[in-house]
Amino acid sequence: MNQSELKDFLDAKVKQYNQPGFIEHDPVSIPHGYTKPQDIEISGFIAAVLAWGQRKTIISKCVEFFRMMDNDPHAFILNHTESDLKPFVNFKHRTFNGTDARYFISLFRYHYERFSSLEEAFVHAADTSSVDVESHLVSFYNYFFSLPDYPPRTRKHVSSPAKNSACKRLVMFLRWMVRADDCGVDFGLWKRIEPGQLVCPCDLHVDRVARKLGLITRKQTDWKTAQELTANLRKLDPEDPVKYDFALFGLGVEEKFY
Repeated sequence: MNQSELKDFLDAKVKQYNQPGFIEHDPVSIPHGYTKPQDIEISGFIAAVLAWGQRKTIISKCVEFFRMMDNDPHAFILNHTESDLKPFVNFKHRTFNGTDARYFISLFRYHYERFSSLEEAFVHAADTSSVDVESHLVSFYNYFFSLPDYPPRTRKHVSSPAKNSACKRLVMFLRWMVRADDCGVDFGLWKRIEPGQLVCPCDLHVDRVARKLGLITRKQTDWKTAQELTANLRKLDPEDPVKYDFALFGLGVEEKFY
């Protein structure tokens, strides 16, 4: 199909899948359980980091994680004692374990004692005028591991374009925080990153569908692949290219459009 036909096809799929019904069975349901902006940020970030494997399991592990925070993440981050951290010792999801959890909590406390929003961590040293969020992600990675006691093993849970990672979970988190529309899935909390700068998450389903539609030509899946996909999506909608994440993901998961 030509570009006009592709746009019409994907626009229709965005309308089909970018709906409140998408929320329940997706990790984005975790931050939707909160209304306080800081709680949405914290729970969204953890949900995105743990978004590895079956969605049902991811959601279950997130529920377990935030139950240990009494479902009050921001207050827990700022006010917890050492004894409050003991339950996290035994937390595990895939390769994410209690050591990682405790460092995440430590970094969040350091951050929220200084700033009101996690957005600051993505923009404080970034080139905010850049075409996409590569600079924001590199800046965030460096900031996240700026505390002297970070465990080296935890680095594998926060990706960076500097390592040519596709950063699929972080760019998904940024989609949640930055995109704003009337459909109720994404939150649109952050205003210092433009929706047009976002990069499309290249998970397995999106990758396969995008290749079938000719939106990806690179053989491997890495940061440059995510940029290639997003550049092609910008041709369809330069102001909101990652809305097509809904279309590509839905086509892959629900319709097996490979």
